[in-house]
Amino acid sequence: MFYKKNYFPVVKYEPKEWFSLIFKITKADTFKTLLPLMCYIGLYSAGIVYLETEYWQVAAESFLRNIPVMHTLLGLALSMLLVFRTNTAYERWWEGRKLWGTLVNNSRNLALKIKALLPADHPDIAFFGAMIPNYAFVLKTHLQADSQPANFVETDALSLAELEKEKHQPNRVAFELYQRVHDLHHQKLLTDVHLLYLNPELQSFTEVCGACERIRNTPIPYSYSSFLKKFIFFYVMTLPFGYTFSLGWLVIPVVIFIFYVLVSLEIIAEEIENPFGDDANDLPMDDIAANILGSVTAILK
Repeated sequence: MFYKKNYFPVVKYEPKEWFSLIFKITKADTFKTLLPLMCYIGLYSAGIVYLETEYWQVAAESFLRNIPVMHTLLGLALSMLLVFRTNTAYERWWEGRKLWGTLVNNSRNLALKIKALLPADHPDIAFFGAMIPNYAFVLKTHLQADSQPANFVETDALSLAELEKEKHQPNRVAFELYQRVHDLHHQKLLTDVHLLYLNPELQSFTEVCGACERIRNTPIPYSYSSFLKKFIFFYVMTLPFGYTFSLGWLVIPVVIFIFYVLVSLEIIAEEIENPFGDDANDLPMDDIAANILGSVTAILK
């Protein structure tokens, strides 16, 4: 079966080869993104160094030398804010990964139960073999606000054209699964006990979808995100004033490096707080959905 790879592949690496990671630059690295701003920060710092050493020496001696005390005090508060920011973003990323892990497990469990309850030659085996993986591919498309799943397999109950008309595509796929189970119950192939037996996996699909939507639709509060960006900006902008007389022209690379570290942490947090996109640091939903497809196909073959 054709499987379409994500246009923005997730970065795969060997964590133990840490030395090679230092010199490897990928699309996930913030260096390329921040390079223009780093150049501007360098020019800004150079301008401050020149003005302080050439024109502001008297003012610097009496006032500007005390600015590092402010940076020392604010640096602790800034570090705590960044730690909280990155931890919160990673928790959202990890919760999304656990939800998709739940989808993998429950898809396999549903396939195993269907295989155990239906005769091996029953025509609905093929239906469940297509629709269970379809839910994962449709959910991935839904979370990325796309309209057409790339790997959707049409069945006698649902075509791609019909699916595209739906406002909430995962609900339509889940409905077709429920409907087919109840049809089998009416045909006396499944008993009331079997319905209770299959219900947890069927219900979990919608629960996983709702939890993923909650993560996607609830970003970090605007006031907190805006305040942190302003804090970082003014902290970096005042660094050259306080450290020119102690570092001289070396203040330029120092300020650039501090800017790179602080802003990179904020950019990474922004990227992973919504783990359902197509960035390099987002969840490999294509690979997870393909894993579901392979597992269900192997079980129901």
